Amino acid sequence: MIERRKIYNFLNQQKSLFGNELFSLSTNQVNPDLLSHVQNSLDGLNQYSKSISLCQECSLGAKRNNFVFGVGDSNAELMLIGEAPRKEEDMEGEPFVGRAGKLLNKILAAINKNRLEGVYLANILKCRPPDNRDPLSLEVDKCEPYLLKQIEMIKPKLIMALGKVSAKILLKKEIPIDKMRSTVYDYYGTPLRVTYHPDTLLRNPDFKKFAWEDFQWARDYLAR
Repeated sequence: MIERRKIYNFLNQQKSLFGNELFSLSTNQVNPDLLSHVQNSLDGLNQYSKSISLCQECSLGAKRNNFVFGVGDSNAELMLIGEAPRKEEDMEGEPFVGRAGKLLNKILAAINKNRLEGVYLANILKCRPPDNRDPLSLEVDKCEPYLLKQIEMIKPKLIMALGKVSAKILLKKEIPIDKMRSTVYDYYGTPLRVTYHPDTLLRNPDFKKFAWEDFQWARDYLAR
């Protein structure tokens, strides 16, 4: 049975489609068609992940430990996107783990969210580049369609690009990250904002106040 809280979050996102009186807090009164929709969305994302997890479209596939598809709510309203898995992500098969992941978890908690409910985490590349170098254009060309399919299936209300490399790749713009912040962009029909990567915040704690401004904005935007 799908958790009641997850159903509640999803239905709140769908008010514009189903009206204000969506469901009773008793799970046995939830519309079974909506329950099926939530489950089908989750199943579809898992199935898609399996269908591409053996990808060898670029040289990174032969060197990875894990294909890092993504993690989170299949009906998330907020999607956070980095550029590529780091070493710990490659080892665990999950994006944003280790110290950076713990910091991101704290930021999300501060806006009353977490990585399993209402949020989806992913990278542009699904395999780790050697020595954590920036993605190459060929790698992006092969992997970005996977990301676009994820976005199409999840249908987030807002995307946040984490870090200058992710922002540069997604927006195809060579602009310093401090100039990219505070602007709403369009990424194939989904609003996108840019903020700092958690790794950057660990190296430069003074940037945390700017990232906090960005996430506060995201919180308010999603509450509209």
